Amino acid sequence: MATIIQPTPQAWDAFVSAQPGAHVLQLWSWGELKRAYGWDVERIAIERDGQMVAGAQLLFRPLPFGLGTMAYLPMGPYVSAGLEQELWRALDDSVRRRNGAFIKWEPGIVASHNPADLQKLGYRPSPQTVQPPRTILIDISDPDDVILARMNQGTRRKIRQSLKHGIRYYAGSADDVPTFTDMMRTTGARNAFGVHEPAYYELAYRLFAPQGYARLFLAEHEGDPLAGIMVFAVGKTAWYLYGASSNVKRNLMATYGVQWQAIQWAKSKGCTHYDMWGIPDEDEATLEAQFEQRSDGLWGVYGFKRGWGGKVVRSAGAWDKVYNPLVYAAYRLALRVRKPGE
Repeated sequence: MATIIQPTPQAWDAFVSAQPGAHVLQLWSWGELKRAYGWDVERIAIERDGQMVAGAQLLFRPLPFGLGTMAYLPMGPYVSAGLEQELWRALDDSVRRRNGAFIKWEPGIVASHNPADLQKLGYRPSPQTVQPPRTILIDISDPDDVILARMNQGTRRKIRQSLKHGIRYYAGSADDVPTFTDMMRTTGARNAFGVHEPAYYELAYRLFAPQGYARLFLAEHEGDPLAGIMVFAVGKTAWYLYGASSNVKRNLMATYGVQWQAIQWAKSKGCTHYDMWGIPDEDEATLEAQFEQRSDGLWGVYGFKRGWGGKVVRSAGAWDKVYNPLVYAAYRLALRVRKPGE
């Protein structure tokens, strides 16, 4: 008999980690990170014969003007055959209990969903995504020389250059996070994109790094911080979520060196894929035709990410299920009239 349970953090993370589509956005700590920044969290787990066999981490956020809540299901759910209806019914009940106007579902890359299947579940294509739907996945299951051979010549050269000149690469501790956040502010100002407040990255480190789900890599040269990235890993995939660099000694190519260090760490954890996390949502022909002329949005990072020998892939995007049509219509209208960047 299957029953709905309240899992412990340890049991939940063990369940997520064992899934073929294990994702960092379904880890317990991701929910706690989002809870600290305005979201509420519910983990819905189904147990059968003493084992967790289905589950999803749902996030909730109040809508403006007291119009209920928006529910968000990122990169899940996980469900065994035969329990699909029970899990989706539990998700519906959770959203309705919290006065949810709609739920936004992003199944992710590994989920093999087609539009007909999503529509049968009551979902419709959404005009708004939360996570970038398109990314570059690097196969890191091969030896280093094979991984390097798939890269373009410029990226290989810059990696080799980054390993010279006495640059020190090291795994940062909690004491090093302020160095990283300082570089994040510098990077945001230089490239004209928004970054989180320092406390966000500090909390992310405290939640994920001690459990082995994240690592901060930094590069410095003669006392000058040059670059840093925060990389996350669970199951067979690692994600390059946050990256930063200073304005000094950029000719030393430290951004390539820290990325290579992170790939080595991901391999050591048994990951087979490294997700560069976010490129413009365009087909590959358009990306290649325009990346040298554009720097807006995610175009500014595509030129860097394209050289690592990965494959451009697109997830199923975002899908909405509506519980309150009037509120959802107002949400759609707000999306149409909002200004860029809002």
